[in-house]
Amino acid sequence: MERRVVVTGIGAITPIGNTAKEFWEGIKAGKCGIDEITRVDTSDLKVKLAAEVKGFKDEDYFDRRTARRMDLYSKYAVVASREALKDSDITAENTDMNRVGTVVGSGIGGLETMDKDIVACAVKGPDRVSPMFIPMGIPNMATGNVSIDLGLKGESLAMVSACATGTHSIGESYRMIKHGYQDAVLAGGTEAPITKTGIAGFQNLKALSRATDIERASIPFDAERNGFVMGEGAAVIVLEELEHAKKRGAHIYAEIVGYGASSDAYHITSPSPDGEGAARAMVSALEDAKLKPEDITYINAHGTSTHLNDSGETLAVKKAFGEETSKKLMVSSTKSNTGHMLGAAGGIEAIVCIKAIEDGYVPATINYKVPDPECDLDIVPNEGRNVEVKYAMSNSLGFGGHNASIIFKKYED
Repeated sequence: MERRVVVTGIGAITPIGNTAKEFWEGIKAGKCGIDEITRVDTSDLKVKLAAEVKGFKDEDYFDRRTARRMDLYSKYAVVASREALKDSDITAENTDMNRVGTVVGSGIGGLETMDKDIVACAVKGPDRVSPMFIPMGIPNMATGNVSIDLGLKGESLAMVSACATGTHSIGESYRMIKHGYQDAVLAGGTEAPITKTGIAGFQNLKALSRATDIERASIPFDAERNGFVMGEGAAVIVLEELEHAKKRGAHIYAEIVGYGASSDAYHITSPSPDGEGAARAMVSALEDAKLKPEDITYINAHGTSTHLNDSGETLAVKKAFGEETSKKLMVSSTKSNTGHMLGAAGGIEAIVCIKAIEDGYVPATINYKVPDPECDLDIVPNEGRNVEVKYAMSNSLGFGGHNASIIFKKYED
């Protein structure tokens, strides 16, 4: 028998707030986390803006030895996971930790570590490479550090599917619980890509916006969009089997009822321009949830502010939902607030959907000015809306043609 899966905890560290509560308050206030890059010298870079986490200090969360043994992307993951687990009130006293899994993925892994030690090897020789280079740089170590830090002894996996990582992590964790393999899973994504190499790589791929106006850099669905803005941070949610959650009196934020994934099988970086692959992921999620297209109130779009993504995703929504139903959907992108958090994007956008359901509030696509006929959905421009949300969908699309969609539902006993 398939088991019901609910959300009982949330945690986040983002460019607009270093807790889930601060993040959601920033979303509702229309806060933009984009500013001039401070993490690296941009004098020889063409890209000057990013959405950095503000005010993060190792000493607020870690002792000195622990901090030295973790890349920033792992630190973000641990901090967000601590918050999520505390919020859920799962403890060794009320839960068998052998059945609590960890699936916190990253699209890139320890890029700060890789930047530093690869340069050290090239300039100073192999003896100057840190012995911690491998355990700090590899992309599974965020989930490893989370399970170690919190004593989670269930399945521990690391999804790596570029910008679909966070959503794949949540979707696969949902399946683990649904089919009885785990009682709870901490799931989400983390990323710390704002390094010289990270920016240069995406810049030279012509994926990043070179805008210098903070309010016109990350502008999803706007006709003047010209690339995404790099973001960073982590977001983790606690998924739990319903009866297990009820038995311990947990607060239930929402229920996860559908998950779909697909591949474009088209191109290493460009999405399929007709949106066919993304549409199949959405349809699969609807079928998994046993829903009709008209049941969905809100979609948190992948909405990166690149020309191909936003026009292709618009077509994908129309293919999946039909022309008439797609006109009634609210489809916003909160990457206008946070920039593109890459592997963490699906995690933070899942929290947006969960809070939209809980608060009855659909967030806006901020900084929108110039309509694009290729992106003619209701993108909730500039002003959020107080409206009941029973079902919300989150989409994530990644380099390599990875597509993932998840559906959350207002919890009803």
